[in-house]
Amino acid sequence: MSRLEALYQQLILDHNKNPQNFKKVASYSHYSHGRNPLCGDDYEVMIRVENNRIEDIGFSGSGCAISKSSGSLMTAALKGKTVEESVRLKDSFIQLLLEDVISPDEVKNLGKLAVFEGVKKFPARVKCAALVWRALEDALAGQKGAVSTE
Repeated sequence: MSRLEALYQQLILDHNKNPQNFKKVASYSHYSHGRNPLCGDDYEVMIRVENNRIEDIGFSGSGCAISKSSGSLMTAALKGKTVEESVRLKDSFIQLLLEDVISPDEVKNLGKLAVFEGVKKFPARVKCAALVWRALEDALAGQKGAVSTE
């Protein structure tokens, strides 16, 4: 394992152990429940949007280290962003997980979220990293429902 891969792995483990915004949000305006019955990941995403900006965001539930750290890094990255900025970041993150090629500028714009680029080497784990993002997508679309990554 390269030094960079080891640092990335440590970041994922740190966010799993001490997740940011791992909470229920009071007075949320957007909500979704994401679950992957194949692996057991199960998270709720709650967002309070005011004046088109994410004022508060949280997630709660249970799952593997990848899904929990993805939720932690996602919520930290999105707090304070506009809905449009959040959707663009979500699109770039999903592209990072699914595409063979992503531009260096896109990777740079993802910041710490680029740590998940290595997940695409393990197709079964891509759904773990994407679950909270798909729930975010659902919540921001106003579905206020549930998503599954089966």
